[in-house]
Amino acid sequence: MTGGAPVLAIDIGGTKLAAGAVRPDGEIVAYDRAPTPAGDDPETLWNALEALLDGIPAEGIAGVGVGCGGPMTWPAAEVSPINIPSWRGFPLRERLRERYPGLPVRVHNDAVCVAVGEHWQGAARGCGNVLGMVVSTGVGGGLVLGGRLIDGASGNAGHIGHVVVDPEGPPCGCGGRGCLEAIARGPGLAAWARDQGWRRDQDDPTGADLAADARRGHPVAAAAMRRAGRALGIAIASATHLCDLEVVAIGGGVSQAGPLLFDPLEEALRAHARMDFARRVRVVPAALGQTAGLVGAAALIFEGGSYWNP
Repeated sequence: MTGGAPVLAIDIGGTKLAAGAVRPDGEIVAYDRAPTPAGDDPETLWNALEALLDGIPAEGIAGVGVGCGGPMTWPAAEVSPINIPSWRGFPLRERLRERYPGLPVRVHNDAVCVAVGEHWQGAARGCGNVLGMVVSTGVGGGLVLGGRLIDGASGNAGHIGHVVVDPEGPPCGCGGRGCLEAIARGPGLAAWARDQGWRRDQDDPTGADLAADARRGHPVAAAAMRRAGRALGIAIASATHLCDLEVVAIGGGVSQAGPLLFDPLEEALRAHARMDFARRVRVVPAALGQTAGLVGAAALIFEGGSYWNP
């Protein structure tokens, strides 16, 4: 614990950058966000992050907690996010330590931070065995088992987005085929729907546009959401059988589609989670919404005994 001092929390994803000051009770008392810049120059993204951080009060903070897309070396946090091609081996932790000298800087996968946030202060609070997921530009996850974050051999445990749910499915950015991420991530959903004849006026429609059309009854958009939900349900059934989960909390932009995604997810999950112990698992929206990653990043500092074991 860090007394009453806040933690500077940072969330770096393929679509947005977010930062905030988080109190020891999980309350975010300052917050801002910005789009993640496109392009191949790593310094362009770093400069955008610095500009965002300039607007967050840093005086008196107890440390810096960060969630960033993976994979990464851990705990050194040289990051190579699949959905941020400009950063390959980018020394994120070292850069932040230079900016905030003398403070602890802890970096973990962004989806891991969602899992931590939901376990610490959100929908999975009080449960010992939890999978937290992000379904957005990518699909990621983090595991809390026995009340402690599971890091794995290299700090990259929880990459449920790269569980194969359809061996004959589309190619994935990781180099595989038929990964959950390739099917359920927002850009993948939109691409599949376009191939099936879905059209929007704008040049680059998003997963949110697809969900909006599905709500209006567009048959291809609705089919795309069912396809994503089914893939998620299959992957969660496998994870539940492997890890004996109590709760799966799902956040991220695509998860905002609500029943369009969660109804087919539940149907597929119940069809595939056939062992008695697996049937008990609950799948819920992330209670902390779009700020779950920030809260979890702060917990890397506040609750290091449970969530930080490099």
